[in-house]
Amino acid sequence: MGLGTYSREYAREVRAAAKLYGIEALVADDYLEVEAAVTALQPELVLGTQMERHIAKRLGVPCAVISAPVHVQDFPARYAPQMGWEGANVLFDTWVHPLMMGLEEHLVGMFRGDFEFGSDAAPSHLGHAAPAAEPAAAPAGPVTWAPEADKELGKIPFFVRGKARRNTERFAADHGLATITVDTLYDAKAHYGR
Repeated sequence: MGLGTYSREYAREVRAAAKLYGIEALVADDYLEVEAAVTALQPELVLGTQMERHIAKRLGVPCAVISAPVHVQDFPARYAPQMGWEGANVLFDTWVHPLMMGLEEHLVGMFRGDFEFGSDAAPSHLGHAAPAAEPAAAPAGPVTWAPEADKELGKIPFFVRGKARRNTERFAADHGLATITVDTLYDAKAHYGR
């Protein structure tokens, strides 16, 4: 887990909050420093600004934009009660909207075949590679993917597909499996989903 801010005015408060969690806050407006910190943490989800959204995209990590600076469409001009059933819906939408926009589902279909989203995508334009996978114990031989398992893996959204592949290969290695089948893929999902 990490916590930080680009606003030096809030540095004291953010450092105090980080201390509660036993971590050190990052106070920086240098996006390269922020990207290095996010890369080192290898998070499963990033909550932040548009800057962190772009960093998370390069690293293949899902992100929700939850703080300024944000796009203007994140602030609709509408009646927004905060109490009762209507208020519950408004609050729910306020949380769900940035999560869905962070995933940019409307772009997934349009750019699915784009080189940037492929499993063999090059490192970001800054020259940083995505976080390296944790080393797994090697089985007796190299792990291979059965064609139907590889096809099933392709159904997983691109922003978690790499993690699913690494976890499945680690699961197969830990269990001494030389070939990953559809059953292996789902067994790994159940194992890591606990």
